[in-house]
Amino acid sequence: MIQDLANELRLNYDIEFKDLSLLDEAFTHSSFVNEHRELNIKDNERLEFLGDAVLELTVSEHLFKQFPDLPEGKLTRMRASIVCTKGFSSFAREAHFDKYIRLGKGEEMMGARDRDTLLEDLFEAFNGALYLDQGKAAVVKFIQQIIFPKIDVGQFNNFTDYKTALQERLQVNGDVTIEYNTLSEDGPAHQRVFHVNVSADGKILGEGQGPSKKRAEQSAAETALSKINQGQI
Repeated sequence: MIQDLANELRLNYDIEFKDLSLLDEAFTHSSFVNEHRELNIKDNERLEFLGDAVLELTVSEHLFKQFPDLPEGKLTRMRASIVCTKGFSSFAREAHFDKYIRLGKGEEMMGARDRDTLLEDLFEAFNGALYLDQGKAAVVKFIQQIIFPKIDVGQFNNFTDYKTALQERLQVNGDVTIEYNTLSEDGPAHQRVFHVNVSADGKILGEGQGPSKKRAEQSAAETALSKINQGQI
């Protein structure tokens, strides 16, 4: 299956991996590793961590150059709309990545192959692997084909980034230390729910939950903004 993926990447995106083991790792979910410990293989979580950072930097650079007149707040909101769960999962589907992820039997039966949060992680892991294999230029070349055209036609202009909106509201009169803390993670591996609170200078303003930390933080920020607007804070 990994060779089929490599062939599709070559044909569709002109990407030729030098180290196929990196590609294999990027498409290996932890549930598959847990069910095949005898294979002594790695899951994609470390590559996901790296890919998240690489994609945020690369998207930020494009926005900075493409929209020279936009203020920082608007650029931040656009970036948040691109790197959110819905954005990355849609890119993963467009690239047919969902066909190639290796899942454990339990996750497969629960429909994980079509889960947005899993596909978001997969998209990040792939770009982490691509970065290690060929460097940042290769990542840029790939997302020039799959993300940048959508940015340039305004597809991400109407997203509400509650985290940025909260920051702008709180810091209107000066710097405020804003922190998001994960309170708990509940539910089975295929259906995690993250509980998060947001505080400003140590004062808790709101709580939220979601299927990923990013979604939970947006939910907490939305709650905090609502309380501020209603005069509850």
